[in-house]
Amino acid sequence: MFCAPRDIQAQEAFTLQGHGGPVKGISVRSDGDILTASFDNSVGFWTDGAPRWFDGHEAAVNAVVPVGQRMAVSAGDDYTLRLWDLESGQGAVFGRHNAKIMRLAAAPDGTRVASASWDRTAVIWPLDGSTPVTLEGHANTVSDVSFSPDGARVYTVSSDGTVRLWDAETGAFLRRIVSHGFGINTVIVAPDESWLAYGAVDGGTRVVSLPDGAEIADLTADRRPVLAMAHHLDSNRIAVGDAQGYIMMVDTDAWRIADDFRAAAAGPVWALSFSPDGRNIHAGGISDVVHSWPVDALDRAVQMTGTERSFLKNPELMSNGERQFQRKCSICHTLGPDSKRRAGPTLHGLFGRPAGSIEGYIYSETLNTADIVWSEETIDLLFDKGPDHYIPGSKMPMQRITGAQDRADLISFLREATGP
Repeated sequence: MFCAPRDIQAQEAFTLQGHGGPVKGISVRSDGDILTASFDNSVGFWTDGAPRWFDGHEAAVNAVVPVGQRMAVSAGDDYTLRLWDLESGQGAVFGRHNAKIMRLAAAPDGTRVASASWDRTAVIWPLDGSTPVTLEGHANTVSDVSFSPDGARVYTVSSDGTVRLWDAETGAFLRRIVSHGFGINTVIVAPDESWLAYGAVDGGTRVVSLPDGAEIADLTADRRPVLAMAHHLDSNRIAVGDAQGYIMMVDTDAWRIADDFRAAAAGPVWALSFSPDGRNIHAGGISDVVHSWPVDALDRAVQMTGTERSFLKNPELMSNGERQFQRKCSICHTLGPDSKRRAGPTLHGLFGRPAGSIEGYIYSETLNTADIVWSEETIDLLFDKGPDHYIPGSKMPMQRITGAQDRADLISFLREATGP
């Protein structure tokens, strides 16, 4: 593992290794410390390249943002927002949506956080515990959210293809800024609120003026969808990440593409953040590893490692049972004794093991109290009915294997692969 100390983090390429699943969110504090959110259900807090792990979410963590001097907020697929004390490591739920939460934004004064959710709402959460403000009106999932520079307004984007502006105090809808025609995934608002940039499902990367929404630039690179954006004011750069593994650098002075770097051999790029001085771009994607590259040396940068995940293995090289495991189980579970910070516990020694019995893994209350012993019969029922019906309330994702032979082949593979 190569991790750079803080004094050279903005000068050289480095990696942060330790997560057990794809990295979905990255934020950087003003002192250069890095916060990461991962599919492994955890938040990483990296100081001088060394992590501290904050566990508590019951599903993938999609976003994390610093607030104030010592706090952070995270959110994810378990519908919850959690507030963390970065010094003590203590955290607690302080907000909840009715569906997955995809993005977070912190108000400039650090007193509020806004969340964007698949329940078609964005919510502004005061950190003092006072009444949250709900923004309702999008016709589909809300993908991203951003405060205005003074914190008085909030911009939201949605898979309904619109960018909307709201009053942050009252939640009143002010106006529609953009109607794109395809779903919009991510948004950035200029520090002086003179422009807004957004990335869309159809690959559209566009910039419009504020407040009128007139188009300034179309930087679409014919790659879809755009998944992440980051902006650094002093460097006059916007970084754009897409599903095909590219990071495009946009010069905001000339509104032109300054660099176009194939960051991952197998996309996507889900998360981007600049170092405080703008000299490095940090990226997360399908790899378990955070990569950081000097912005001025992207033409010599080495691609992300660990992007050839097991579930992307050529199906012709696997038995049907292994193929079922790789597609349905491998991103959450390992087969060896070490769980490796995955979203689910190791399957080593699975047969004959009571559910919820791996020491050190944080199970849902449902599995902690379940009267289930894993066997050929119970594993078959799990995938025949689906975890949401067989063990309602568990953290297992909702999925089924409908073919009886496919289930039998999976069980046969697991019987051999998980043995002592």
